[in-house]
Amino acid sequence: MTDYAPSSGGRATGAVVDLRSDTVTQPTAAMREAIARAAVGDDVFGDDPTVNALQERVAALLGKEAALFMPSGTQSNLCGLLAHCGRGDEYIVGQLAHTYRYEGGGAAVLGSIQPQPLPNQPDGTIKLDDIAAAIKPDDPHFARTRLLALENTWGGNVLPTGYAEAACDLAHSRGLATHLDGARLFNAAVASGRTVADLTRPFDSVSICFSKGLGAPIGSMLVGSRELIQRAHRIRKMVGGGLRQVGVLAAAADHALTHHVDRLADDHTLARRLADGLAALPGVTVTPPQTNIVFAQVEGGRGAALLEHLKARGVLATGLIGLRFVTHLDVDAAGIDRAIAAAREFFEKT
Repeated sequence: MTDYAPSSGGRATGAVVDLRSDTVTQPTAAMREAIARAAVGDDVFGDDPTVNALQERVAALLGKEAALFMPSGTQSNLCGLLAHCGRGDEYIVGQLAHTYRYEGGGAAVLGSIQPQPLPNQPDGTIKLDDIAAAIKPDDPHFARTRLLALENTWGGNVLPTGYAEAACDLAHSRGLATHLDGARLFNAAVASGRTVADLTRPFDSVSICFSKGLGAPIGSMLVGSRELIQRAHRIRKMVGGGLRQVGVLAAAADHALTHHVDRLADDHTLARRLADGLAALPGVTVTPPQTNIVFAQVEGGRGAALLEHLKARGVLATGLIGLRFVTHLDVDAAGIDRAIAAAREFFEKT
């Protein structure tokens, strides 16, 4: 089911083709109607019926016992890490993982949890031998290794089939819990043809986002056992995540789950269209996308100049790690073709 314009691949945003992130999506008209109709209550008291229903729905969808609504993915990951680990504990994580690199060091700052970063392979995995070697012995010289944190998708890549199972089996055999940063989990499910429950089955906790490809304006969810979610509930209050009539946000997330999952395939198609167009340009190397994120490298250090040229033509992208373009429901095929044409113009002039 969908409430977007399938003939164009999405909803064009007018003068600007915004490919900076799928977080820039605007609520659809139907989503705004769902927000307006939402039944609400005080969620700190547990009285918001829309939140409660969404938490039950997501827990069942992922095959877990319970779930907890959060304002952001950063808070959801943080509450998960703090629910698993105490002061002086350690979690194993990829060197380029979002929880380690892009969340302000929250686990260390707020939880006194030591990260043990390990190299990510090009497909987002961490070598099993590296994980095994990083687990500390029970010795007072070392932080206590308590958790393995993985990410799916990772840089737009879907973790290889069987890897999560093998990594979680290793962690569990050594007494570690496991957490998945599944901010774009539904992209992984659509791209791989697997269910989200199948992708998350090996993990003790999972964080998912509604505000990326699913197109809700805000919201994430931590999912796991009832015991873990009870601990996370207390932590969420401490870090300021206890909200009141939050059903208006939960209604948007619920609408997204009903209407915006299958259409993620359209974003993946547009990402491949963009990748093919950029790869045809001189001096541009493109990593073939598996989902909705396209990474490109430009020879001669001209990436920053290309971004400025695109911006002047009404096409926005980012360049923190090479050039990154992200497709979403507010970008259509015409917008992708416009981005390709603007990039081609840059190379014709330089």
